[in-house]
Amino acid sequence: MTTRKTPDRAAPSGAEKRAPAVLVSLDFGGKVATGRAEEAARLVKTVGAEVVEIVHGKRDRPDPATFAGSGKVDQIRDVLRLHNSQTVVFDQPLSAVQVRNLERSLTEGWKATRVYDRTELILEIFAQRARSHEGKLQVELARLEHQSTRLIKGWSHLERQRGGLGKTGGPGEKQLELDRRLIGERVKKLKERIAKVVRTRETQRSGRQRSGILRVSLVGYTNAGKSTLFNRLTKGETYVADKLFATLDTTTRRLWLANDATAAISDTVGFIQDLPHALVAAFRATLEEAVQADLLLHVVDFADPLRDERIRAVNKVLKEIGAHHVPQIMVYNQIDRVPGLEAEIARDAHGKILNIKTSAVTGQGMDLLRTVLREAAVPVSADLAPAA
Repeated sequence: MTTRKTPDRAAPSGAEKRAPAVLVSLDFGGKVATGRAEEAARLVKTVGAEVVEIVHGKRDRPDPATFAGSGKVDQIRDVLRLHNSQTVVFDQPLSAVQVRNLERSLTEGWKATRVYDRTELILEIFAQRARSHEGKLQVELARLEHQSTRLIKGWSHLERQRGGLGKTGGPGEKQLELDRRLIGERVKKLKERIAKVVRTRETQRSGRQRSGILRVSLVGYTNAGKSTLFNRLTKGETYVADKLFATLDTTTRRLWLANDATAAISDTVGFIQDLPHALVAAFRATLEEAVQADLLLHVVDFADPLRDERIRAVNKVLKEIGAHHVPQIMVYNQIDRVPGLEAEIARDAHGKILNIKTSAVTGQGMDLLRTVLREAAVPVSADLAPAA
């Protein structure tokens, strides 16, 4: 597929380990998420670079041309020179025009400065982390759909191609139109292939539903300890690391509870603040595990000072995919990092479970969590039992 003649846009990877990057975090009228810059710095580290300096600033509204404004762009250029860096990362989404203008303004001589926004950063991480066939298809779909919104005029090769067989020929189609058409064709094929995967997954789900198995999905903010908890419960070997989006692929295992009660438990992709819509749409097939579940275990890092904000971010995505109606139990994980906390089940005056405190790392509360799942499995089995 023909691409635009832009500066090399390959994000920092293993071949450029710890390349210096300058992070830009701007506050627009006080509307900035707490900890956004710190989280963006972790995203940069996850993708393989290192934030050498964070440029902060305040504006009433984003500048249409450069997002940051001319004065801030001059400051960013000085910081790039200071650290001999050629990479700038904005912790918020940018338009295609803003990226182009920033790269033009910040590039000096032969050093082509590359500008990434939050969406591109997360897309790159997802591309690195996807392992399964389905995950790779979903990531490619998300990247292509994102790319299709960033095809803009103004580049040297976007001139009218000549068509026809004669000496002069007809006007043909513009390169921009050709790019869009090729991307559209590939997107269509990817959606067809993903649809086949979805049908297979739906068949598996319907089989579990008919058998009366409790369907449980682990959801939560990225790096909250979902995969560690999943491995503790199922004795599985899902990849675990102290990284954002350590694993993307949904894994489902059967979990024996007691007295013939069984649960099918799924570990889903971690959520994050302002998860790009392209990713939510592309991973809808994976996230369907949460929509179709009988119970959601919302895993929260209880030691995280921003846990309430993380909970809101997860619930926002759950609502977006239509899973907000599924019964949910809060699992306050990583209590081993909070002195004085013990594993326990919190209930209301009527005995309804409100939350449970656990530590997947030490194993504290795993027996209590199984108790919670056994209680949840009883009404599911009763609902599906044949009438007398």
